[in-house]
Amino acid sequence: MFALLQKYEKVMIMALMGMMAVVLFLAAVDLGWMIVQSIIKPPVLLLSINELLEIFGFIMLVVIGIELLETMKTYLTEGHPHYEVVLSVAIIAIARKVIILDLKEVDSLTLIGIASIVLALTVGYFLMRKK
Repeated sequence: MFALLQKYEKVMIMALMGMMAVVLFLAAVDLGWMIVQSIIKPPVLLLSINELLEIFGFIMLVVIGIELLETMKTYLTEGHPHYEVVLSVAIIAIARKVIILDLKEVDSLTLIGIASIVLALTVGYFLMRKK
């Protein structure tokens, strides 16, 4: 029964990896289209701050997806997740949030919360690398 469950788990992970690869491909195509549209509209070759932030946020989203795919691949090949990769995905995700954050719309308590998450993740990553 345990062997059957392990095979089922591997099949599910492989299916998720396939779906993630398709989604990442479509996201990369969408990102490329977004960049082309931003560049060709007047003023040509100039991007506004909002467009840059949107593009950077989308790039970070694709990077997060790639890291998640790497985590699934590691889990499939080694049988257990690498916590270092999981922490790096979390750090990238919170960095994306910080990059696209509009400081005019958030209150100070939210900023303190984000700072606490960043600190906790970096300390955790540091301690894991030290181990």
